[in-house]
Amino acid sequence: MAQHFSLASCDVVGFDLDHTLCRYNLPESAPLIYNSFAQFLVKEKGYGKELLTVTPEDWDFCCKGLALDLEDGNFIKLADNGTVLRASHGTKMMAPEELAEEYGRKKWKYFMSDTGMACRSENCGMYFPEIKRDPGRYLYRCPESVKKWLRQLKNAGKILLLITSSHSDYCRLLCKHILGNDFADLFDIVITNALKPGFFSHLPSQRPFRTLENDEEQEPLPSLDKPGWYSQGNAVHLYELLKKMTGKPEPKVVYFGDSMHSDIYPARHYSNWETVLILEELKGERDVKPEESEPLEKRGKYEGQKTKPLNSSSKKWGSFFIDSVSRLENTEDSLVYTWSCKRISTYSTIAIPSIEAIAELPLDYKFTRFSSNNSKMAGYYPNPPLVLSNVETRTTK
Repeated sequence: MAQHFSLASCDVVGFDLDHTLCRYNLPESAPLIYNSFAQFLVKEKGYGKELLTVTPEDWDFCCKGLALDLEDGNFIKLADNGTVLRASHGTKMMAPEELAEEYGRKKWKYFMSDTGMACRSENCGMYFPEIKRDPGRYLYRCPESVKKWLRQLKNAGKILLLITSSHSDYCRLLCKHILGNDFADLFDIVITNALKPGFFSHLPSQRPFRTLENDEEQEPLPSLDKPGWYSQGNAVHLYELLKKMTGKPEPKVVYFGDSMHSDIYPARHYSNWETVLILEELKGERDVKPEESEPLEKRGKYEGQKTKPLNSSSKKWGSFFIDSVSRLENTEDSLVYTWSCKRISTYSTIAIPSIEAIAELPLDYKFTRFSSNNSKMAGYYPNPPLVLSNVETRTTK
């Protein structure tokens, strides 16, 4: 595999919507997500009203990169080899002795198993109606640099895809708000209610495409014959259409997404697409801004409103990227990469903090890709997480 990756070499550029093209105002949207669930549990399921009050310690518990052990009701943090680094029963963190008794040093029995996705309505509860009522409170508009970049891709002859698990009406609302009323002109194909990761893993007979009328799904299609706006579907029929549109037997596709489970892993594993992970944890990782460490021609421009950076480290759960394993008494703890960190370097071509981070780079800019021949830090742009840099410095001394 080539050491570098360039958008110029791709025939098709695809995007997820939520947290990829559409950036959320997290200090507003995160409480809305929590309150939506809490209100449902209290009002519909009879849980105590104390769920409606959230402390800073409660927010610290909310950490990306955890797995849920449904059998025992435990949240767990996994190392890259599948062993359990930390765990909680409910929200109570397990002491080291409890952790050793529950999981030991062996691989978690469900490590790397696949999980399904449930279909859902987007007009119930309080979350979706609230977003629809006041999108400006919860969503950031795409900066002009991103809109210009999308048009540049189109003008360069790239086919642009939008593949989202959001329903058609919600997708339309988000896109109008973040891109403008003419957003549909930017995309050759829009696929809503894609129900990822099943879009990539299911056979055409399991997940056919459907046309839409007034945002309502119609009869299933035997194949996908032309560009347009569709619902559900599968990557196999999509790729057949891309062959026809490009005139190439194996068009090269790159897909941008924020979810390892729904976007990056399935697009790489099942479809062998190039993948760009949107990893907001890269924001705020370093005190030095990209423009202070790189010449103008090598950097993207950060512009528009800045969200509060996501924490890549939790007091309860530790770093998203690495953690320590206690050894024998009077010996130094050893650092290990987390399962989340391993999956980034295994299934992502590159990882970036946002699309605007690369929007002003030339399309033929050569990114160093993740590969087994490079270090685990190679594919992060514009910089690797500081905690990984520290680890590599420590291990090379």
